[in-house]
Amino acid sequence: MPGLHHVTAIASDPIRNFGFYTRDLGLRFVKKTVNFDDPATYHFYYGDEAGRPGTILTFFPCQGVPAGRSGVGETRRTAFRVPLRSLDYWMQRFSEKSIPHQALEKHFAEPVLTFSDPDGVALALVGVPGAENEPGWSNGEIPVEHAIRGFHSVTLLLDDARKTAAILTDIFGFKEAGHEGAITRFVAAGDVNGSIVDLQEAKGGSMGYQGVGSVHHIAFRAPDDAEQNKMVQRLVTNHGLHPTDQKDRSYFRSVYFREPGGVLFEIATDVPGFAVDEPVATLGHTLKLPRFLERHREEIESILPKLEGAVS
Repeated sequence: MPGLHHVTAIASDPIRNFGFYTRDLGLRFVKKTVNFDDPATYHFYYGDEAGRPGTILTFFPCQGVPAGRSGVGETRRTAFRVPLRSLDYWMQRFSEKSIPHQALEKHFAEPVLTFSDPDGVALALVGVPGAENEPGWSNGEIPVEHAIRGFHSVTLLLDDARKTAAILTDIFGFKEAGHEGAITRFVAAGDVNGSIVDLQEAKGGSMGYQGVGSVHHIAFRAPDDAEQNKMVQRLVTNHGLHPTDQKDRSYFRSVYFREPGGVLFEIATDVPGFAVDEPVATLGHTLKLPRFLERHREEIESILPKLEGAVS
């Protein structure tokens, strides 16, 4: 099934990040692990009850890293799906919790509530008719009928969208679905979480750079290794791009490449999923390490900040 697999961003304080996404937004804490390339840094995964592809927002909490700057070549916004009738609930909740947000807007005839997290990550809730019939996860505070239902879309800010559009359509199975001002919408087949990518052109705009509050990369779905390899071959043959070798991320297997507009893309397999090393019922309860880091567990645990009550 085409669409987004996950989105990974950069945070500062891990404890604040954990509290905002699990308590304020009500996402499930799906996995507590580390950055495999920097084990002194957490890697948090938030999503739905089972951590399905298309629901997962992940973070590298990097204390001491300066703030990024939004601009060309970066992800402008990450949007979640909520039931249409739940937007009033979320506006009231944001006001009560002093979460910065804007008035409701309309984009592509859909109501959009834009807001930001404590590190300035640009987010939105999009009201979707019928989303209340999709599976929802409740943290015990946010009623399940108002719960976030996974991703709606990502918006990329680009100097020129043409080559990026070719990647979306040829490699990931998206189709152009409409225009609104400088934004072109691309939609994947099937009504699934994370089935929309909006490309916003800003020719001559200032380049962005990454830091706290930035999206690090966007991951797209591949059902398995064989399909992922086909995508890689098309990237090489049709677009002259050369992705990395496959990397084992324990819960999926990944290849990475910089798309023509400058955004780091990942192709992540749906398999094996987040229940490969712990039951779905207890996802996120304990620190999980890849086999090659397990012998360093005591040292790693001594460095990482303690998350009080860090269970899903």
